Amino acid sequence: MYTGKTEKPCCLCGEKDTVTRLDLPPRAVTLMRNSDPIAWRDIVGEVSIHFCGSDWETVVDLVSNLGMSPLSRCNVAYASFDLREDFEALLNATRDEPDQTETERRLLDKSARALEDDDAEQRAVVEAKVVRWALEDLGVAPS
Repeated sequence: MYTGKTEKPCCLCGEKDTVTRLDLPPRAVTLMRNSDPIAWRDIVGEVSIHFCGSDWETVVDLVSNLGMSPLSRCNVAYASFDLREDFEALLNATRDEPDQTETERRLLDKSARALEDDDAEQRAVVEAKVVRWALEDLGVAPS
């Protein structure tokens, strides 16, 4: 029985051994490389991207010291996410697009808490900044 893709390679280099994961709102895939064929509105839940050890150090430097998001360098083909089933084709019926605002709001709230917490771990702070910047770039979050 096929249970889905179990490998979660680094979204920057494709290395199979990863050390860190960031969770992003579905809309953020549009900021990643090779995202044109993906209908972000059909993504259910969060999008996870993973980084190997050496690339994670680069991402931390990029986000913390240079104030830049790594998403434009990440390959969406290495991201982990679930797509809703194609009921339109299966049942010949039209369904409403999923409302992603709850996921975005939840991730923004989580980001705000991480950025306000002086004791937040480095991964949480980097994730918070990347989520916030992505949604700001897409016109969803206040800058």
